[in-house]
Amino acid sequence: MNQTLGVAPNFACLKPQVSLQSLTTFRVGGPAEWLALPRNQSELEQVLDWAIAASLKITPLGAGSNLLISDRGIPGLVVCTRRWRGTEFGTAGCVTAAAGEPLPTLAWKAAKRGCRGLEWAVGIPGTVGGAVVMNAGAHGGCAADVLTSATVLDPETGILTMTPADLAFQYRTSILQGGRRMVLNATFQLEPGHDPAVVMADTLAGLNQRRATQPYDMPNCGSVFRNPYPHTAGTLIEKTGLKGYRIGNAQVAERHANFILNLGGATATDIQHLIHHVQDEVEARWAVRLQTEVKFMGEFPSI
Repeated sequence: MNQTLGVAPNFACLKPQVSLQSLTTFRVGGPAEWLALPRNQSELEQVLDWAIAASLKITPLGAGSNLLISDRGIPGLVVCTRRWRGTEFGTAGCVTAAAGEPLPTLAWKAAKRGCRGLEWAVGIPGTVGGAVVMNAGAHGGCAADVLTSATVLDPETGILTMTPADLAFQYRTSILQGGRRMVLNATFQLEPGHDPAVVMADTLAGLNQRRATQPYDMPNCGSVFRNPYPHTAGTLIEKTGLKGYRIGNAQVAERHANFILNLGGATATDIQHLIHHVQDEVEARWAVRLQTEVKFMGEFPSI
């Protein structure tokens, strides 16, 4: 515990030394020095004011997918928005969702209303906030295609509205990545007026395709590496002969080589070493250095 903080504040949403394993889809990682799970803007602003006054590092966390958290944990304050949920559909296909709203839930809600534009999101195990930060995408669609604006809280300057241009979207990234600004909600422009049964069927087909081709039965973070155009990372890894390769209890998935599985009891260091091994082997074979899509949080050993 940071000795400069004095008496811990009595915030209902704040706890010290909380393991982050259950809050990540990899199911690895050490504790947060402080973890906040705010349910509304008031609670969020309260803990942020306290953390800033205490000079704590602030790390946002959504659904915990696409992340590898160090075995040593994360110092300072981790703010997890997964309890901050809610969706409001307006007119003409406009929908605003809270940062912690699960993407699959939002995709199904849109489909049931006959709104197209989020079918790609149904199989992504993330939140709306994370989708904005990462420009999440699948099956040729992404957040940048449908986002009109995001309400963001800057711990130092307050609330601001950011457009897609402000967010500087690129492939699986935005200007928010790695910073302290946190998404409060996001507004999407969908295409209304379609037969709900047809949109739901298309959404289900996309989900079934992901389930058939990607390993959902073991803890993982989703795609580990970015696709190096014109290749796909999974194809390069498979052709290098790395399917099934393991370090400790971390394994390159047999079903899809761009996934790494926690077979049970894997450490973040196991996964880190496996990621680097894959990068080295693929580069030696194909002269392509795979770049990670998964984001590293906390302090890792040097390799």
